[in-house]
Amino acid sequence: MYQYSSGAELLVLCRSQGNHIDEIALKAETEYSGETADLIKDRLQDNLAVMRDSIHKGLDPGIKSVGGLIGGNAFLLQRRLEGNDYLVGSTLLKALSYALAVTEVNASMGKVVAAPTAGASGIVPGILLALQEDRFYSDKQLLGALLVSGAIGKIIAANASLSGAEGGCQAECGSASAMAAAGAIFLAGGNPEMCVSGAAMALKGLLGLVCDPVAGLVEVPCSKRNASSTANALACAEMALAGIKSFIPFDEVVEAMARVGKLMSPTLKETATGGCAATPTAQRYCRAIHGT
Repeated sequence: MYQYSSGAELLVLCRSQGNHIDEIALKAETEYSGETADLIKDRLQDNLAVMRDSIHKGLDPGIKSVGGLIGGNAFLLQRRLEGNDYLVGSTLLKALSYALAVTEVNASMGKVVAAPTAGASGIVPGILLALQEDRFYSDKQLLGALLVSGAIGKIIAANASLSGAEGGCQAECGSASAMAAAGAIFLAGGNPEMCVSGAAMALKGLLGLVCDPVAGLVEVPCSKRNASSTANALACAEMALAGIKSFIPFDEVVEAMARVGKLMSPTLKETATGGCAATPTAQRYCRAIHGT
């Protein structure tokens, strides 16, 4: 009764049931899994705790990734924020630093929440937790935002892919950016149509993004792409909340992403043989650590 596989179906359910996306997503999950709503919320609360912990650990200036390519970048942004010396708004800068923090924990073999993947794990928590701190949203509201984000991710997974190996980084950072945009819009009081439209704009902004990890490690350019994808999500959230609509419907954007992923060269889909991974600097590093 509450199952959906497209943005259009999700919006129809919201209108017919008089519910927002979070309520439909929760009902769909209880219906599908057979679990109680309270159990699902408890699991989301656990995920939220892991997100917070990964941000806290990632802001440590001493953190270092396994490959040694990243570590301490989140701290540098946080220090810039604390010094009140920045070009953008403080909430955006905080979200950027948090997104980097999570990716640095992931690259150091720490525990993160795949949202929707480990490689794109900084975007959703970076945005939602920065917004909570600056706008005083409750944990209950954040759980709702996670359900909204999850609903968007579920649709993308059903109709395209969340895998960089299959669809490039558009499937990872692109999907996470769309999910985070929808969650942010929900927190700010946007309606379901705004959430879906914001997700469409965020995904369009990263359409065609390649997956090219240097030396096969989820460090460069992955970590900093989480930060830029965070900015993309917040920009699209602001547009949607202003009443700007995506000219291309969300479902059509997802279909386009699936087609683009199929057209991509295998060198641009997590093989570390194209894009940034094929640059002279990346190749020198690869030879240094792998000896090839």
